[in-house]
Amino acid sequence: MLELTPLTAASPLDGRYAQSTAALREHFSEYALIKARVHVEIQWLLHLSESGQLPELGEINNPQFLQEVISKFSCKDAEKIKQTEATINHDVKAVEYFIKDQMDTVPELKPLKEFMHFGLTSEDVNNLAYGLMIKTGLNAVLRPALNELNSALQAKAHEYASAAMLSRTHGQTASPTTMGKEFANFYSRLERQLNILGSINILGKLNGAVGNYNALHAAYPDINWPAICQDFVETRLGLSFNTHTTQIENHDGIAELSHTLARINTILLDYSQDAWAYISRAYFKLKKKAEEVGSSTMPHKVNPIDFENAEGNLGLANALLNFFAQKLPVSRLQRDLSDSTVMRNLGSAFGYSLLAYQSLLRGTGKLELNTDLLEQELDQHWEVLAEPIQMILRKHGIEAPYEQLKALTRGNTVTQTELQAFIDQLAIDDTIKQTLKALTPKTYTGYAETLATEQ
Repeated sequence: MLELTPLTAASPLDGRYAQSTAALREHFSEYALIKARVHVEIQWLLHLSESGQLPELGEINNPQFLQEVISKFSCKDAEKIKQTEATINHDVKAVEYFIKDQMDTVPELKPLKEFMHFGLTSEDVNNLAYGLMIKTGLNAVLRPALNELNSALQAKAHEYASAAMLSRTHGQTASPTTMGKEFANFYSRLERQLNILGSINILGKLNGAVGNYNALHAAYPDINWPAICQDFVETRLGLSFNTHTTQIENHDGIAELSHTLARINTILLDYSQDAWAYISRAYFKLKKKAEEVGSSTMPHKVNPIDFENAEGNLGLANALLNFFAQKLPVSRLQRDLSDSTVMRNLGSAFGYSLLAYQSLLRGTGKLELNTDLLEQELDQHWEVLAEPIQMILRKHGIEAPYEQLKALTRGNTVTQTELQAFIDQLAIDDTIKQTLKALTPKTYTGYAETLATEQ
């Protein structure tokens, strides 16, 4: 069997793209999941002790030792847990046994080890562990990458705010805009979704085997377990408490997160395709590196591979994210296990998204605007001024101005000379004619520059 390396990995996330996605390992690897489970189990024990409501548990005299089990948790420790799991065929119980073994080495903790995993079901531990992983993965990796990318879009919006260009609607020439305004459109859309992303609560539950605190209530019927558990989830773990669940946390929050990330990725897919199209029309040149090769047979090529790779990875990410949103909130009766294998792929969706964000940041940094071509195209298409001319003529009560401009311009390329000849033959005041002749495709951009710079 081949040794696992980036060259032999089955998934490109751990192979070809291993360096690009390395930051996610701390948050979504098997090691990260096991460590998060250890964290939840130990923090729950400490929380119970500090509540002062379990006399048989009392105050733990050496909490520092338990905290260090978390802070010093190593891959070697995770491997030991995996070995236990291989024997007993249960991943969360293996974590419990590992912590109990650690407590056995400390005389004052050994008598308390049966309070480890007290009143919990595996899903109490798992859903909270995943909640912590999602929260840290978002805050430490994905959101910073998105913020950096959106800042790059904003910078381009400002840089190209006054760079007039032809628009294209239905693929045809249309009223001019500026390249900066087009970047501002994507910045504004992405900023809105980032604000929504920041408002999403990562949910967690701790209420036992079917969501009713049955075991906890049986052991200590006089304790307000919903309050104890909510305080633990919100104060100690920093998640939002889900009060009503079955055995599993219902994953509605993950669905909300997945849909938001999918919308973000869809916006960026739109940007990828537009950037690709502008490059193909030579609106942008791409910065070159002398040592790079664009084609194995065509030496002249400088390809927009960053935008193409982003498009592919955004599609992969959204296939997973949309599946998560559809699949995870559905569980038979009080639970089935079909969510378990799906949840293990959360990191893959984050990974493909991260690859795309990195590609788009890199690609955006290579863009150099071809202003000469933009101005040349504008000067070749004076027919786009049919819109403002007919509007001004409407204002002054001229009969059927739209129809007159339609006869001149529809499906035709019109020069400046032809358009001004049309204006000259109009039965209107010379002052109006001068206003119409002062219009140019380059200056007919409305509030585009302002809209680009106010973002």
